[in-house]
Amino acid sequence: MLPSRSALVHLRLGFSVLLLPVYLFALSQAQTVHIWQAIVAFFTWHFLVFPASNAYNSYFDKDKESIALLAKPPETDSSLYYFSLQIELVAFLLAFFVGWQFAIAVVIYGILSKLYSHPATRFKKYPVISFLLVFIFQGAFIYWNTYTAISGTSIFYNWNEHFLLAGLICSCLIGASYPLTQIYQHNEDSHRGDRTLSLLLGYRGSFVFAGCLFVMSTILCFYYWNAVNLRTNFYVFLGCALPVFTFFCYWLFLVLKTVLNANFKNAMRMSFISAGCMLVYFGYLAFMR
Repeated sequence: MLPSRSALVHLRLGFSVLLLPVYLFALSQAQTVHIWQAIVAFFTWHFLVFPASNAYNSYFDKDKESIALLAKPPETDSSLYYFSLQIELVAFLLAFFVGWQFAIAVVIYGILSKLYSHPATRFKKYPVISFLLVFIFQGAFIYWNTYTAISGTSIFYNWNEHFLLAGLICSCLIGASYPLTQIYQHNEDSHRGDRTLSLLLGYRGSFVFAGCLFVMSTILCFYYWNAVNLRTNFYVFLGCALPVFTFFCYWLFLVLKTVLNANFKNAMRMSFISAGCMLVYFGYLAFMR
């Protein structure tokens, strides 16, 4: 079945850009970079796996109001469902060109994204489970498997403090943004029966939670670079994080005045500022490797 125009829109390819810093961090830290594996891993994650997950999620959500990157999402149709599965199959087959471990990682991510969205399981409606899935599998899991794919090593032989910390930094950065991407969807999530983390925390609590995780990522980042005597990389992180922190405080000030400011427009501003600054930082690390 050929995808409809609506199905192509629901891939939300731009969302892959928001997750690109994790890939760049893995690329910058891999001791050896195998160019072919690096290219295939990048294409598999960002042009196949993540878009397929977005499409599958959109099919079952059937959002009427704004969702990430789409102010007015088009109506979904059956082609979206089948197209998402076709893309995942291509991703799985392509992943074997990197290695069987990477292919298994692609399958695991695909299965969990389905458990997250499908009505039979719908992990999305459980605030703690849904957060942990995103925290682990869009952060550390992607970092660890991308690192091993790029470097041509086994996932079973990289478990040192440096490797663990890097994955945890990614998870904290992803986790910090998670409730803020839900903050404008309270009405629609409640209507659908999804008890999201942002709904559980409330408007102020979502900002407090996000701020705490961002502080945690900063502390871990300092520890990570201090351990290898590359503190300059930490100071560059602080410089890149300053615009993120500034807008975060400004947006919190607006929301404290009225929760009407916890809207799609400001959430997308926060996402793009955060992603842009982290792209600069991790791009810098990859360039300077």
